[in-house]
Amino acid sequence: MTAVDLAQRLPSIATVRALSQSFAVLDAILSPDGYATYTFDGRWAENQELAAMDNGSGDEYSIVFTPAGAFIRGFDHESPMSPYADDDYALWPGLVESIPEQFAAQVTEPAFCHEGGAGPFLTATVCLWRLDGDPAWRTGDIEFPPPEQSLDPDGSDWLFDLLAKGTPEAYRAYATDYFEVSLDPAAVREIFEHRPVTGDLVRRLNPRTDLTSLTETLDTIGYPFTAENA
Repeated sequence: MTAVDLAQRLPSIATVRALSQSFAVLDAILSPDGYATYTFDGRWAENQELAAMDNGSGDEYSIVFTPAGAFIRGFDHESPMSPYADDDYALWPGLVESIPEQFAAQVTEPAFCHEGGAGPFLTATVCLWRLDGDPAWRTGDIEFPPPEQSLDPDGSDWLFDLLAKGTPEAYRAYATDYFEVSLDPAAVREIFEHRPVTGDLVRRLNPRTDLTSLTETLDTIGYPFTAENA
């Protein structure tokens, strides 16, 4: 799968946002140490929200929700399309050239850039965007490396697998592998349905975490919770 295929699989902006919040809430509950893979910041910048994934090994993605729509950046550090594969840290041809001006600031956002010989460069192997009036997600006109070089040339397949599937079952499979836990299917489903987090729900998901320790994170995510049940 490439970004072109991913653009066809991703749901609406609103659904991507809701799923991102669910991932962030569940990861926060399962990561009491504070090192969650999936996060969400509802106050990232003025009129902007940020959903992010960081696996701690140099691979990441960012989804910026703005009044104009949403911009997605993914970075697979082993991808043949990585700017690190170029002596001048040049982005893969077609990756950002057709990004609309509404998302120009995201292409140069310092949080998404590394320093190269000629200055900052966007760390990206995947770029997608969708304006509020667009009928679907869009990508640039990209000629991907041949299949014999990589079956997942830009990292879209594994970076966004959970988001593309978008189901409680997919999250449970991820959590079973990553956290080595078996989660209550009904509890996970409640988070996907955006039911308020309660102390009982937290304990069903992770007895080592309490709601009191999560309230600041839940507030940052913009997710409802019922404090009196902690």
